[in-house]
Amino acid sequence: MRFPEGDVGDVAAGEAALDAGRPEWVRAVLVADGVLTGERGRTDALIVHAVDYSDRRSSIRIAVPYRPHTDDAGFAVFRPRFLEVTGDSDPDHDGLGRAFFGGVDTHEQAAFIWNVYLRDESV
Repeated sequence: MRFPEGDVGDVAAGEAALDAGRPEWVRAVLVADGVLTGERGRTDALIVHAVDYSDRRSSIRIAVPYRPHTDDAGFAVFRPRFLEVTGDSDPDHDGLGRAFFGGVDTHEQAAFIWNVYLRDESV
């Protein structure tokens, strides 16, 4: 499912579809452009919400902060931040991080972006 226009209504529809799931779905992911607010102020971020529809349903929300190409300092991506993990009382954040970057590495274009533009700092 894709919501190319990216407005708030589309994101809400995507979240509703993700929550409802479909019988044939094993896993699903919604990625929305958003903003993180923290000690350093507002930071653009892709918000990734992934759901596993197995018998022990679980989900994870990860923010991937980035600096847009229009910024004077140029485009950059920053370390992902785990926002929420459900379905696991003691999540293995290190393992989840390895799985995240393992997934990135399987996508040639995404791996290139990460390797070139990753800044090893938290925002």
